[in-house]
Amino acid sequence: MKKVTKAVIPAAGLGTRVLPATKAMPKGMLPIVDKPAIQYLVEEAVRSGITDILIILGRNQSVIEDHFDRSPELEEKLAAPGMLEECLGISNLANIYFVRQKQTLGLGHAVSMAKPFTGDDPFVVIYGDDVIWGEDPVCAQLIRAYEEFGRPAAGGVSAVPWADVSRYCSLKTTPIHDNYFFVDDMIEKPKKGQEFSNYSILGRVLLTPEIYDLLAHTKPGAGGEIQLTDAMAEYARNYGGMTAVEFTGKHYDMGNKLKVVEAQVELALQHPEIGEAFRAYLKEFCKTL
Repeated sequence: MKKVTKAVIPAAGLGTRVLPATKAMPKGMLPIVDKPAIQYLVEEAVRSGITDILIILGRNQSVIEDHFDRSPELEEKLAAPGMLEECLGISNLANIYFVRQKQTLGLGHAVSMAKPFTGDDPFVVIYGDDVIWGEDPVCAQLIRAYEEFGRPAAGGVSAVPWADVSRYCSLKTTPIHDNYFFVDDMIEKPKKGQEFSNYSILGRVLLTPEIYDLLAHTKPGAGGEIQLTDAMAEYARNYGGMTAVEFTGKHYDMGNKLKVVEAQVELALQHPEIGEAFRAYLKEFCKTL
């Protein structure tokens, strides 16, 4: 079994749910305290043992490339202790590569563009909308499942309210042990009555190279887009199933304005520089509500 060292981050979405902030700025650059959201995704991958990362971008998103690049002019002016090291560290997090998705035809199409990068290796897909914060990185949780069962992982999954299942996908699950489930079918954005369960994928999957042949023959599905879920469903039904991991960690949907604010508040409270002062501010502010 090959070691998982590669990750793919599809980040070409237009961010229409969080307009107007994303009119001139990719949603991956939405700040959470002092880091853009996409940096949290890259740091999670690195903490999980990933060494090579492909970020899939759309038009007018070169600012993401710039963020992970060196900035000699800025570095020259930084004199405050720690600031220079932190900026240099961003460009040295991993081997980071970029490719442009010229048409936003869906998540499945975006992932298919990673084939030259991943080759015959297994890889993690980190959805660009989803920041998940916790002591145990979700990518690492999926990698451990892959090493134990030898199957691709159909998520990082969580039980969502039944009313919300139609916004995500629904997995047909059978418990294995602890937080592991066997998956032999799934459906993207099910209509009422089509649901298998209220377990949905929230932002992470681990795939093997067989997915590319399936994606090549996947027709547009929900929303008229090529859905990664449809290709994974075919894999689950015909290639021996997949594993789902009910992950630990707090999930923030960066395409949801309320969740963006929740991420900013909750991670600010944990920030080593401003956490205590921010907590004191919130306590005083709450007295005025």
